[in-house]
Amino acid sequence: MREEDVIKIAIAETSVIIRSGLATVLKRMPGVKILPIEAISLQTITESLSVHKPDVLIINPGLPFFFDLEKLKEECEVPDMKCVALMCSFTDSSLLKGYDESISLYDAAETLRNKMDNLLNMESNDSEQEVLSKREKEIVICVVKGMTNKEIADKLFLSIYTVTTHRRNIARKLQIHSPAGLTIYAIVNNLVALSDVKGNF
Repeated sequence: MREEDVIKIAIAETSVIIRSGLATVLKRMPGVKILPIEAISLQTITESLSVHKPDVLIINPGLPFFFDLEKLKEECEVPDMKCVALMCSFTDSSLLKGYDESISLYDAAETLRNKMDNLLNMESNDSEQEVLSKREKEIVICVVKGMTNKEIADKLFLSIYTVTTHRRNIARKLQIHSPAGLTIYAIVNNLVALSDVKGNF
C-alpha cells in the first residue's frame, strides 16, 4: 500500500470488542491511512456501503443474517469492493464462496497487512518483487492443470473476478502471458510435476 492512499474499510461484526479491536489494528498499520467504518446490523451495513462506498468489506460470514455478496454489491453500488471473511470461529467452507480473502482473529498484524496489500494490489514500487503469493502459486498450478477460471474459482472458493485479477497480477509479475510459459515456470520452480501438465504446449 502507498502512504498517500486512504483505504476505506467497512467492518461488519456484532461483537464490539472484535469490531473495535480490528479497527484499531487497521488504523495502526504503518505507511497507509485506513478509515474504518463499523457496522453492527444488516441496516447499518447496507447504509454504510451505500454512503461511504468502501474499498473493502470485512464481514463475519457467521452473522445471523444471510448475505448474497454480489447482490449486496449491486444494491449498494460498490461493484469493485473487495469482500473479506472475518473468521471468528469454525465456518463451513461453502459459506466462503464469493469472498476475495479471509482473515482470522489469530492473524498477526503483519499477516493482516500482507493480505490487505495483496487484496488491493497496492504494493509500493520499492517493495514490489517478482515473487508470487501463496494464492497466486495455487492459481498457477490450476492453470497449468488446464482448469478454467470458473473451475479455479470453485476450487479455491473465490469469485471469477478475483481469479481474473490474480491471473493479471501473475502475468505482470512474471511477464508471462501464455499457459505454455506458465507451465515452464511452474515446472522449473517445482510447483508441478510433468505428469500434472495437460497439453499446454
